[in-house]
Amino acid sequence: MKLSADQAAFCKRLGHEFARPELLQRALTHASMSSATRPDNQRLEFLGDRVLGLVMAEALLAADRDATEGQLAPRFNALVRKETCADVAEALRLGEVLRLGRSEMLSGGRRKLALLGDAMEAVIAAVYLDAGFEDARDVILHAWGDRIGAVEEDARDPKTALQEWAQAKGQKPPSYIEIGRTGPDHAPVFTIEVRLDSGETGRGAAPSKRRAEQAAAQDLLEKVVV
Repeated sequence: MKLSADQAAFCKRLGHEFARPELLQRALTHASMSSATRPDNQRLEFLGDRVLGLVMAEALLAADRDATEGQLAPRFNALVRKETCADVAEALRLGEVLRLGRSEMLSGGRRKLALLGDAMEAVIAAVYLDAGFEDARDVILHAWGDRIGAVEEDARDPKTALQEWAQAKGQKPPSYIEIGRTGPDHAPVFTIEVRLDSGETGRGAAPSKRRAEQAAAQDLLEKVVV
């Protein structure tokens, strides 16, 4: 199976040449494009998530030999969460080579956070199956780059941090409400408002609801945490 020119260019950005290109083809195949003879990337996503987790756990332990489990856990979560995987995918321009069904393509699938994050994990699994753990580790460490050394000690995502803050104050979990949507169907921008029982609110806008919620949570955290 021969890779397309775009897929070959992606391999160069990734830093891995596939001996079994069919593994990459599968990693790039979304469920909307799958068939009996064209399996999707969901099983690879499951495996890639575990490979990524082991590599990041090793990297964090090596980077800080004195860190406690309580310090390492939020750093680990920050590096393996879906938003980070999607950011890495965007940097590699993975969306350009995804194999999507027509409906998913028209709805902006190449830019969806969850879809990009899942595909990035699938690509990691494809490298692992193609060449083994050492090569997969090299690809991951190269792709994540400075994110590993720069991860903050308190690296909880804003939604988690806000919920923990609210609970510590005896409040119910924050509520998130979509208050606006602009742009075409294939490239929408969502505006989300987050509210606390005590009345404080925050807002955020982004191309996905999940990112908009994170932005809203960050906005509110900056208002209430002094």
